[in-house]
Amino acid sequence: MAMIAPARTEPKTVRCGVYTRKSVVEGLDQDFNTLDAQREAGEAYIASQKGNGWVCLPDRYDDGGFTGSNIDRPALANLMADIEAGLVDCVVVYKVDRLSRSLLDFSRLVEVFDRYGVSFVSVTQPINTADSTGRLMLNILLSFAQFERETIADRTRDKVCAARRRGKWTGGIPVLGYDVHPDGGKLVVNEDEAPMVREVFQLYLKHRSLQKVVAELNRRGWTTKSWTTKKGQVRESKHFTKSNLSRLLANPVYIGCVKLKGQVYDGEHSGIIRKATFDKVQTILNDNHVSRGNKARNKYNHLLKGLIRCGACGTAYIPNTTRKGPRVYRYYTCSGAQKNGWKSCPLPNIPANDLEHLIVQQIRVIGSDPKLQAATIKQVRKTAREQKTALDSESKRLRSSREKIGKETAGLLQALAGGEATGASISGRLAQLEEQATKLDTRLAEIERERRVAEQSTLDLNDLTSALSLFDPIWDVLFPAEQTRIIELLIRQIEYNGKSGKLAITFHPTGIKSLANEMVQTKDGST
Repeated sequence: MAMIAPARTEPKTVRCGVYTRKSVVEGLDQDFNTLDAQREAGEAYIASQKGNGWVCLPDRYDDGGFTGSNIDRPALANLMADIEAGLVDCVVVYKVDRLSRSLLDFSRLVEVFDRYGVSFVSVTQPINTADSTGRLMLNILLSFAQFERETIADRTRDKVCAARRRGKWTGGIPVLGYDVHPDGGKLVVNEDEAPMVREVFQLYLKHRSLQKVVAELNRRGWTTKSWTTKKGQVRESKHFTKSNLSRLLANPVYIGCVKLKGQVYDGEHSGIIRKATFDKVQTILNDNHVSRGNKARNKYNHLLKGLIRCGACGTAYIPNTTRKGPRVYRYYTCSGAQKNGWKSCPLPNIPANDLEHLIVQQIRVIGSDPKLQAATIKQVRKTAREQKTALDSESKRLRSSREKIGKETAGLLQALAGGEATGASISGRLAQLEEQATKLDTRLAEIERERRVAEQSTLDLNDLTSALSLFDPIWDVLFPAEQTRIIELLIRQIEYNGKSGKLAITFHPTGIKSLANEMVQTKDGST
């Protein structure tokens, strides 16, 4: 009896989708790039499995220029959509990390593969998720792929940190007052913006309030830095806010330093702000942060409130009181000693009565000593010259900005007249330019007024003699609030060094002349 051979069954067709990926776009414009090489290897592997019914789908799933650290990729999204639609039976890649470098992301993809009965194959690695051994090898390789990615990231961060510790500029948003060197890796001072930064710091020292300085800067039409990225994208400047002003004032880059993880290192670039000025601003910022910027009522009549600096550590002396029974003792306390320990300052506490009496006596002595009067005149005139220089620099910068706005406005109007643009397309920009020009014109006019006031208020010896000679006889009859106002009008800052006992008074450039006028009016009104 003849044997009948069993019927030969054809293998089930396995539809294979080849997925390829490359992290960067460089080289993708070549006739035969790495994506083509990966697909060719995948197609060759599928052809070797033809006997098992494998066929390569014509659709290409190529992600060029996409990282493997996440799954937010267009071609991968298309592949997953086809899997869910039942169009793919097997996913073929050149290497495991082409699909993902994250073990967590890959496990999620494999869950989807399992749900729809799709297997996964790596051409260059012995991985086939159809069996348990392949799954184990897959998890091991993915763990190493993720480890490699994280190691590269750690090395990059370490390199950046090492560069920062050496004072190098390692990238980020350029700040007002500096430009990035054309070769990169270094900041260079922008001579047009540097005076603006210095004025911002002086305004904050004067007003001691972010809100007041923001209002003043926006009234002048000043804005944050405008810059262009390496890709040529323009980042427009913005109006000042309390947030960006606070960041500017607290940025150690302005004293020639760089910051890394809370530590400050000497930088390769030049500073714009003196360290003493920067430290004063930080003290005020910290004090305002604690008090939320609210100006406390001068309950105990501290005459020198907000005017005294510690000459030993550079921080502010703040009003303080202690009580013993019914008596209240007034002090000025060094804020640096209060924060860093009392041993950090040679004189952490100064009796308020003693220091206030010393200051008043010093003013009286100046009024009767010709040599001290001459020295005071010299100091005040120097301050006035510095103020004039700052005004001249600001005026030059604003006029340059005004000229640029005028040219841009003229160009837009010419394009509109020539039919090269429509009114709707440029009306918004014209309105912005007009607003900026108005603010600049207002500030320029204000600078001229400040110049005239400074010129008219030029201090001479007669003004000083008149003011301080009249200071003595009327001082003791003034109310405490009026005494405080006179001192604030007259004095910009007092620096007292408890270690050396040295006292330095900085007067307002026009304060003495104003005081002289007031004193004369007071005398005339009383006679």
